[in-house]
Amino acid sequence: MSTDQREAQPETTTTTTTVDGSGATTMRAATATTFSSQRLRINPNNEHRPESYEDLKLDFPSAVYSSLEKYLPQHILVSNRDEKVKFMTDIMLRHLPHGERSRAHRHSVYRQKIISNYQPLHKELYTLAPADCFVPSFIKAINESSEKSFRSIISEPSPGVFVFDMLLPSFCEMMLAEVENFEKWVGETKFRIMRPNTMNKYGAVLDDFGLDSMLDKLMESFIRPITKVFFSDVGGATLDSHHGFVVEYGKDRDLDLGFHVDDSEVTLNVCLGNQFVGGELFFRGTRCEKHVNTTTKPDEIYDYSHVPGQAVLHRGRHRHGARATTSGHRVNMLLWCRSSVFRELKSHQKEFSSWCGECFCEKKEEKGRALDALRKKLVKAVRAPQA
Repeated sequence: MSTDQREAQPETTTTTTTVDGSGATTMRAATATTFSSQRLRINPNNEHRPESYEDLKLDFPSAVYSSLEKYLPQHILVSNRDEKVKFMTDIMLRHLPHGERSRAHRHSVYRQKIISNYQPLHKELYTLAPADCFVPSFIKAINESSEKSFRSIISEPSPGVFVFDMLLPSFCEMMLAEVENFEKWVGETKFRIMRPNTMNKYGAVLDDFGLDSMLDKLMESFIRPITKVFFSDVGGATLDSHHGFVVEYGKDRDLDLGFHVDDSEVTLNVCLGNQFVGGELFFRGTRCEKHVNTTTKPDEIYDYSHVPGQAVLHRGRHRHGARATTSGHRVNMLLWCRSSVFRELKSHQKEFSSWCGECFCEKKEEKGRALDALRKKLVKAVRAPQA
């Protein structure tokens, strides 16, 4: 990774999340003493039924508060709703860089301006009717909602990379037409839009022109059942927010995408289509912030060729990039799925051997050294002369 893509984890007494030019997450660890009284439970209280927060004006989506509530410590869990909101808001604000709240407010005003003036081309896209969106095999697997049903449609060509047929050609065509219509409106009105991230100069944030509710439903009802099974170690069962966008590659568009990690717990990447050559995704192992720039191991190398309508699901921390689209025009829809619970709990951890390839190797080597030392001690004791 280049210098501007590297991540640091300096000592600090606050916890923040920032996104660098690659879309990488940088979380600065909080000291254990500073927020000892404001930690979430490690294990959720699954018998507790969260309250609804939809009627309140909040700093974050109401779904995030409902998701976090099961993880509240007991003395807060029995408090009134206002106290719970304050406790959870204080925790989430620790993950925002300085000035993020005002930026979020400006973005809300910006989004409302678009939605008030943009006329959708295909209004049916905004409701997500499964039969009009997904291939039958995907719907069947989701309805059965078991690891067996998911395994029947999903392949895992490389550890942590899951591939499956997902979108109907007709849905892909509608989505491409909607994006084209939005870009036409942008050109005609000379409206300056925000791009998906600082690495992509082309593409659009789908949430910004009214597709946020549709993408919420996509994540909650169709992606989270899968990530609960395959990505529980990175908050797959508690996904509660997203960033949805499309990216475009080819002539007069972005050519490729550098080596990076995503600001997500789990990323869904679906090719919408058009004719193209190249553009393969290359994966190079999953890493925590501390090890993001460590060497790739041979068994972590995997390249994937896009197929329209086919989805790729992987951890956000799975290092990857996109090779050059050498001809044609490629459009992909991405959904960065996030978990507030996982981000809070992660800030109090020191190693991530369950999903970071380098942490796993370090823990394995440490265990090997401990066993070797014990073995030598036992051999020495056996060989020692009897008193």
